[in-house]
Amino acid sequence: MAVRQIVLDTETTGLYANQGDRLIEFAGLEMIDRRLTGKYLHEYVHPERDIAPEAIAVHGITLDDLADKPKFAGVAQRIADFLQDSELIIHNAAFDIGFLNMEFARLGMPETEHITGHKSIDTVAMARRLYPGQKVNLDALCNRLGVDKTKRVLHGALIDCELLAEVYLGMTRGQFSLDVKATDEEALHLQAAHQFERQAGMRFKVIDADEQEQAAHAAYVAVLDKSVGGESLYRQQMQDI
Repeated sequence: MAVRQIVLDTETTGLYANQGDRLIEFAGLEMIDRRLTGKYLHEYVHPERDIAPEAIAVHGITLDDLADKPKFAGVAQRIADFLQDSELIIHNAAFDIGFLNMEFARLGMPETEHITGHKSIDTVAMARRLYPGQKVNLDALCNRLGVDKTKRVLHGALIDCELLAEVYLGMTRGQFSLDVKATDEEALHLQAAHQFERQAGMRFKVIDADEQEQAAHAAYVAVLDKSVGGESLYRQQMQDI
């Protein structure tokens, strides 16, 4: 079956969901079999309280901007329906999940994990495993993986989702394209990849890469070199073999 994932981000009035801060923006992009489908949900929410100046400096959203926006109760079911039966991809998942769970709890709704039916993927934890001792904020990961972030000025939830989708694909498969259309042949390759993952541990025949595949691999390694400003760790290790 196709894997449905939601790349998710929120903006809030402050840092502490358990101390009265509230959610003011929600964004989620749907991705199926590692391709954005074009389906998304983006909501602004009136927080029923002031927004900390430190938070405004990050996301640029003021209380005046939200004067005509609905309270969370007005968008809660829409968000829950969008998240249902999906795996969430979130940068610093504990923060966003904490705010969503707090908002749902205020309305007597189930926690996020019960709504989605899956545990979330925390790309901060993933990046720390991949790049120990290095910066793992979204800006740093975009630079490292060659993701174009020129449209990002403030930390808006929707643009951050778009950047995070590319970062996630780059960290997991080296796939940078977010083309929403996939050919039948590409879909079959993706299905085969998932079947391979499910059958991990079985013995498979090794097929050497052809010239075109080798060229594509060389181009990707060149991207790695560029992102670190020199020889990537992969290239250094291959020279030692």
